[in-house]
Amino acid sequence: MATLQHVFSDIDFTFTKVPGVGDIAVSYDQHAVIRSIRNLLLTNHFERLFNPGMGANLTALLFENASPTLSVSIQNEISSVITKYEPRATLDSVAVSVNPDLNSYNATIQFYLKNQATPTTITVLLERNR
Repeated sequence: MATLQHVFSDIDFTFTKVPGVGDIAVSYDQHAVIRSIRNLLLTNHFERLFNPGMGANLTALLFENASPTLSVSIQNEISSVITKYEPRATLDSVAVSVNPDLNSYNATIQFYLKNQATPTTITVLLERNR
């Protein structure tokens, strides 16, 4: 009887080819979920054609002056978008720290994959693009 090696998979958005096969590379398990969470955080509302409410819409918040109260709003937005749109991850904690000199935020997200007992932690730098 064959056993499954990977539980979750997504297309790798670097669009590299698999050597010898010529097919697009695939991300598996933890890397697939991390990539999905990063995409959700960087997606604004109305960027997805048939799902306009998808995404964290953090760009609108990042153009405000950096403050501790705004970091709470960012933290709440991150928590809600992961809980709503990423069923493969169980959110444990979200911590957002403000860097007022650079007008940016560091978001540290800790979550559990549905098939793992150890937590996964990622840190994302949130800053304005313009």
